[in-house]
Amino acid sequence: MFDLSTTLRRFVAVPVLALMLTAGIASTSTAATIGEAAPAFSLPAVDGSTVTLEQFKGKVVVLEWFNKECPFVRKHYDSKNIQGLQQELAAKDVVWLTINSGAEGKQGYETVEEAKATLAKEAATPTHYLMDSDGKVGKLYDAKTTPHMFVVDKEGKLVYAGAIDDKASAYVSDIEGAKNYVRAAVEETLAGTPVTEASTKAYGCGVK
Repeated sequence: MFDLSTTLRRFVAVPVLALMLTAGIASTSTAATIGEAAPAFSLPAVDGSTVTLEQFKGKVVVLEWFNKECPFVRKHYDSKNIQGLQQELAAKDVVWLTINSGAEGKQGYETVEEAKATLAKEAATPTHYLMDSDGKVGKLYDAKTTPHMFVVDKEGKLVYAGAIDDKASAYVSDIEGAKNYVRAAVEETLAGTPVTEASTKAYGCGVK
């Protein structure tokens, strides 16, 4: 006997199941998740090279989202806080990738030549300054602010995401006494121990 209600349930269930499966794939295939492989990327650097995350497998990597016009970024550059940390970690063979996801015409956007001038003016020494003007890598990592910081371990797993420190202000005076989450995460990772605070709330200017 023909059962209309059963047929309708089957008709509805198939597309719903397909939608659920598709959604599951979309939500887990590229998301930056603590404890899982950091999303792969390839970006042009201001020195003319093309840089991939994969090429640094075997090293700890710091990712820094950057906007030279942001007051919160200025706090850490005017005080030389970030430059000092870059040098400190470079001495430990840690890779530092500064990423600019500012879109053309928006605050923070720089041409390659402007970016080179910024590095010189700030006396900054990242391993590479990468250009992400279409914002694809920023979206891949869900980078919300400048600065927004990430740490990737030697196996390529994301072990930290969030703020640079625990003082969410634009005042240089707040750097003294602040806990630097990035330094702590890198030190623990190099020591082979789990990162105590693996996720914090990033603060700063919205990525443009």
